[in-house]
Amino acid sequence: MKFSIIVLDSVGVGELPDAAQFGAPPGDGGSHTLNHTLAATGVRLPNLARLGLGQIPTVQLPTVQGVPATPEVHGAFGRMLEVSPGKDTSTGHWEFMGIQLRHPFQVFPDGFPSAVMDAFTAATGTGYLCNRPYSGTDVIRDFGPEHLKTGDPIVYTSADSVFQIAAHLDVVPAEQLYDWCRAAREILQGEYAVARVIARPFRGSAPDFERAGELRHDYSLTPPPTVLDAVKDAGREVIGIGKIPDIYDHRGFTEEIHTDDNPDGIRKTIARMGQDFDGLLFCNLVDFDAKYGHRRDPAGYGAALAAFDAALPDILAQVPEDDAGGGALLIISDHGNDPTWHGSDHTREYGLLLGYRPGIGMVDLGERKTFADVGATVAEALGARWTGPGKSFWSLLS
Repeated sequence: MKFSIIVLDSVGVGELPDAAQFGAPPGDGGSHTLNHTLAATGVRLPNLARLGLGQIPTVQLPTVQGVPATPEVHGAFGRMLEVSPGKDTSTGHWEFMGIQLRHPFQVFPDGFPSAVMDAFTAATGTGYLCNRPYSGTDVIRDFGPEHLKTGDPIVYTSADSVFQIAAHLDVVPAEQLYDWCRAAREILQGEYAVARVIARPFRGSAPDFERAGELRHDYSLTPPPTVLDAVKDAGREVIGIGKIPDIYDHRGFTEEIHTDDNPDGIRKTIARMGQDFDGLLFCNLVDFDAKYGHRRDPAGYGAALAAFDAALPDILAQVPEDDAGGGALLIISDHGNDPTWHGSDHTREYGLLLGYRPGIGMVDLGERKTFADVGATVAEALGARWTGPGKSFWSLLS
């Protein structure tokens, strides 16, 4: 059985009921990453529509000359509630695989305390710049010149539970930056634990610095046992593509495939789906979030959606029929990042849920009560023992 999951990072499908409680005042109530992007750009997504994208409650696909954008549907569709208190990558992905957080990951809206930063400077032998919430592109623009002069890393955070370290590749080689991140990961435990430490190398000259996204690395907290562990323990393969292994601290995987960006991730996903494996292939396409959502770039976001839609027939072609061992594909999202919204942070939204198997008709998966239904479905499909949260919808796909 080839079970594949592709996460369209941040492609939320409308505000969650508690969205107003999240984000800077007045909160995230009214956010809708997908609708607002499509309305701003007019981008059409015919292949996703054929899987049922336009059937999801609150999703409004654009029309051309009065012709509805939703064709005959051959796919499964729904949306997912996130029960964990957060709207970040780690919270969403951990819940996918059965970890529902009772308390949010810790955030540092005023920057990191001296106990953390003193330990960081002792470990790295450097000073530091910034140490407050900041946009990732703005922070290298504003602090990049001083970093080039001093060699001190740029440390910043966001509304998410992250400790981010930016450094110019001409000043700090990537491996040195990774060593600093590993040192920070050791420091940021217990009362100072953050979900992720992120290496943010950049290059170029002021004022046109550019982040070297292909060299980014995330250093996550280690999660409790997840569905990934259960699938691996059942003797199945677990293939992580893109930043997926980083999010789970590389726990539960049998194979890891690095990607540079969305096009590279799509190419490598199609290629690996076309090869033999028995188990789970799990991919994250991060550009929607990192390159366009946080930068409030609806045009770029829409173009990335259109590029994925154009590649979707090739992806679906790699899902085998039952007489070839069987396969299934889920397309999901972990939170929102509305590129038309105020600020530059994630938005608290429903998770996208689309499913496909060869020969499938039109299947309404409804509103799932937790992201953990994804993991429960994976476990049932692959014969893995899982007694944690989530209700499988595998029978609806079978």
